[in-house]
Amino acid sequence: MIVTVKRSGRRMRSVLARLLSGLAGALLFGAAASASGVNLPVPRQTIHPGDAITPALLIERSFPKATAQRFAIVMSGQDVVGMEAKRTLLPGQPIPLTAVAAPRLVKRGQPARLVFHERGLYIVAQVEAMQNGGAGDVVKVRNLDSGLTVIGTVQADGSVLVGN
Repeated sequence: MIVTVKRSGRRMRSVLARLLSGLAGALLFGAAASASGVNLPVPRQTIHPGDAITPALLIERSFPKATAQRFAIVMSGQDVVGMEAKRTLLPGQPIPLTAVAAPRLVKRGQPARLVFHERGLYIVAQVEAMQNGGAGDVVKVRNLDSGLTVIGTVQADGSVLVGN
């Protein structure tokens, strides 16, 4: 930065001193802010609800530490890769923990496979999911033949388990 002084005198030296001290303070503040920052994963582009999150969709961006302490946000990209967006995620913005979920294996209105297992007896039936659900979620399904509604747990393979 080049400063040209046309007038000499106490007033000009005072203005110049304030300018330089302000510049030095800004430089020190900028260095302190970067030293106390935290890198968080953010979307590279808009991610819509239902989209799977891949490593190519994420970049890291620096935020103040207070951001991570104040809000329930994703701290590592590893935590969200393979998950599904529950709502729109905007580019450059931290990802709230409540905005992502395990991928839906059972989708409302879609056919699913119901497995009843008890004491070595297996019964498999075709059902219609009445709720969305990922692995481990408890969902309602309706038997297509009888119309009976049952509750079961979604398994990793996408089936719904009822019984022990």
